[in-house]
Amino acid sequence: MLQWALIFFIVSLIAGAFGFRSVGSAAAGIAKILFFLFLILFVVMLVMGLLGG
Repeated sequence: MLQWALIFFIVSLIAGAFGFRSVGSAAAGIAKILFFLFLILFVVMLVMGLLGG
């Protein structure tokens, strides 16, 4: 999932460089959502691993 966030981040950088601001901002928004979702899942799995082990 973090890979998808990085892919959308790169797409947003490329789109921003070529002047496609709407595409760039949409890809950046998706990258942010995926990154925070990955971060939340990481913290939940970390807590579950500490409590279950």
